[in-house]
Amino acid sequence: MNHPLYWRDQQAMSWTATVLVSSPDGVTLDESAFYPGGGGQPADAGVLEWGGVFTRVEGVNGAGALVPVEGDPMPPVGTPVVARLDDVRRRSLMRTHSALHVVCGVVFRDFGALVTGSNMEPLTGRMDFNLPTVPDGFKSELERIVNEEIARDRAISARVVSRDEALADAEVMRTAQHLIPAQVEQVRIIDVEGLDAQADAGTHVASTKQIGEVTIAKVESKGKGFRRVRVVLPTT
Repeated sequence: MNHPLYWRDQQAMSWTATVLVSSPDGVTLDESAFYPGGGGQPADAGVLEWGGVFTRVEGVNGAGALVPVEGDPMPPVGTPVVARLDDVRRRSLMRTHSALHVVCGVVFRDFGALVTGSNMEPLTGRMDFNLPTVPDGFKSELERIVNEEIARDRAISARVVSRDEALADAEVMRTAQHLIPAQVEQVRIIDVEGLDAQADAGTHVASTKQIGEVTIAKVESKGKGFRRVRVVLPTT
């Protein structure tokens, strides 16, 4: 199976491609590092350059086509383009997504809670847990432990396994519900070495030290037995 470029090379911010489809519904390339969104991570933005012309990309639609900014010119089918991500936005999302994995790993290991939901924007995010009670000092203690784990510079790697293998491994199913769509036959696993392993299609940094120091901004109650943890990352 030809896995998408954002799976094969999470550091790819610029590449050459050929336009396969160009219509009012969007632009499809033969090779793309634009993350389409999912798992709480929003879609990438960027630009296509072709013959000295620029088409700004504001997102990715449900069919996986790039959504151009309204009014920008559309590259014709067959056109070779240089595609570039908004690398500041992408790298911020990679750090944020990786930080949430560290939070997930710590909460599971130290408090025995599973994830019930997550969402993120560049440098801010939240995770929901089925955590019935919150110990005294939970917020400050969680922040301390999370930053200790980040400072350990744990490697963050990716691998692809069969659906059956993923579902059979309790270590990569730390969500309260199995969220892998039935049609997905191959599952990508993101592994924060020695701390967290999750089925995840998103983009991440190569090691925890690249995340930077995390602030646990708030811990909220989301109903009986559920807690929401909000995190904030520094700009650099």
